Amino acid sequence: MSEQTEQSDQTVPEEPVASPDAGVDAGGAGEPGHAADSDAGGGSDAGGVGDGGGDGGVGEAAGGGEERPEARLDRAVRAAEQALIEFEIAVETFRVEVENFSRLHHQKLGPMYSRLDELDALIAEARAARSGDPEDLRRAHEARALVMPMPGVDELFNDWLDSDGMSDDASAMLTERSVRPPERVRPSEEVRKLYRELVRKAHPDLAPDESERERRDAFIVRVNAAYGRGDEQALRELAEEWAAGPAPEAARPSESEELYARLEWLAARKELLAAVARELEDSAIGSMLRMAPEDPDRLLEEIAEQLLERVSERESELAELAG
Repeated sequence: MSEQTEQSDQTVPEEPVASPDAGVDAGGAGEPGHAADSDAGGGSDAGGVGDGGGDGGVGEAAGGGEERPEARLDRAVRAAEQALIEFEIAVETFRVEVENFSRLHHQKLGPMYSRLDELDALIAEARAARSGDPEDLRRAHEARALVMPMPGVDELFNDWLDSDGMSDDASAMLTERSVRPPERVRPSEEVRKLYRELVRKAHPDLAPDESERERRDAFIVRVNAAYGRGDEQALRELAEEWAAGPAPEAARPSESEELYARLEWLAARKELLAAVARELEDSAIGSMLRMAPEDPDRLLEEIAEQLLERVSERESELAELAG
């Protein structure tokens, strides 16, 4: 990546306390431009975890006593969070540059590319008309196909759009509603019976507190959806789920477990950002940006000059063929 992305000053430290099941690789948070080579930056240890740096050395508290492992973990998590923030800023900065360059490239250079395609088609057609060769005719046909207008929105979406926007069937595909119409207006007697029983048991007005009301609200939404589909099996499964009661709350993890989980999340987030950075770098626009890290706007001007030169050459060639 170019130097326009902001280099992180900090790196995500390695796990300060070995844990066979934590699986944390909180690697560095270098700039996205090096993600493909260094997995988002290898970096040095933040806070000197394991080497006595940073906060006065690991294993010693301010008064000379033994430091709690949780305190070291907490410090590592805080450093990892800051390093990840810096890396996110660098990735987002580059993403904006790629997006802006792409838009300006299309806006400023798109008409020139279109003109080149049109000239190529005209030249191929002129050659085919002059020679009558089947191969020249085929090339002319292919060149003309490249400049054919794109299909309109209505063509692309067919019946997905109506006068009010998205059609009912299209909207249904993006929601829980069935695309197909129900088999009958009124669900079967068994479905209605199951539905009434469930609503009587799970109605939100029976909730003793707000959290229970929210749980019941979400459950009744599913009940109503199943009833609307006339889905007897789904209603029976919902009845069994309600009879089983709410899932028991999981035991609260210890402080160390919470910190390890946080480090694992930060490491996973770093890997995701590194993948995004690599994708941006490997894109056509990202590759173009790397050609002019200091002045990408000047790069657009240079490309425009090259395109204008090619357009002039094509026009001269076409004029010779027409003459």
